[in-house]
Amino acid sequence: MAAHAGLTVDRITRAAAELADRVGIEKVTVSALARQFGVKDASFYSHVKNLREIRTRVALLASDEMNQALAAAIAGRSGAQALAAFADAYRDYALTHPGRYAATQLPLDPADFADTEVLARSIELTYAVLRHYRLEEPARTDAARLLRSTFHGFISIEAAGGFNHPRTAADSWQRIVTGLHHLLDTWPA
Repeated sequence: MAAHAGLTVDRITRAAAELADRVGIEKVTVSALARQFGVKDASFYSHVKNLREIRTRVALLASDEMNQALAAAIAGRSGAQALAAFADAYRDYALTHPGRYAATQLPLDPADFADTEVLARSIELTYAVLRHYRLEEPARTDAARLLRSTFHGFISIEAAGGFNHPRTAADSWQRIVTGLHHLLDTWPA
C-alpha cells in the first residue's frame, strides 16, 4: 500500500500543508487529501492514525518552517532591529502560508510533540529577541505573550481584509513594531 500513489507520511503532510494554504486548515480532510492523491480514504490509515495526526504534523512542519525564517531574520541583530526583523518574518510567513500559520495556532496535545524540539525552538527564538530588553521572569513571559497576541491579532485582521482605511497596513505595522520596541525598552518593573 505504501507504494500506492507514492504515499508516505512526509508526502501526506506536505500535501496537507499545501491544501491548508489553499483552502484553510479546517477544510483539510482525509477525503480531500485522498482525492488529491487519487486513492481511497482507507489508503491513508496505514500511514497516519487520523485527521488530528495530519493536522498536528502540518502544525509541526509549519512551526519548523517559521522557526527557520525567524532565525534567519534575527541572525546578527539585536534590539529594535531584531524585533523588527522577527516581526516582519512572522507576518510574512503568516500571510504567505495562511493555512500553515493557522495550523500553528491549533491546540496540540503535548504527547503529540514530545519527541520534537520545534515548539521549544519557537520560544527560544522569541526569548532571543527579548534578551536585549533584559526582562526577568515573569516579565519575559508576559512580553512574549504580548508580541504573539499583537502579531496574531494584527495578521488575522489584515488577512481577513479588516483594515479598510487609506493608511496602509504595512505603515501601521511598522509603527506598531516601533511602539512595541519602546514599550519593551521601558517595561514596567
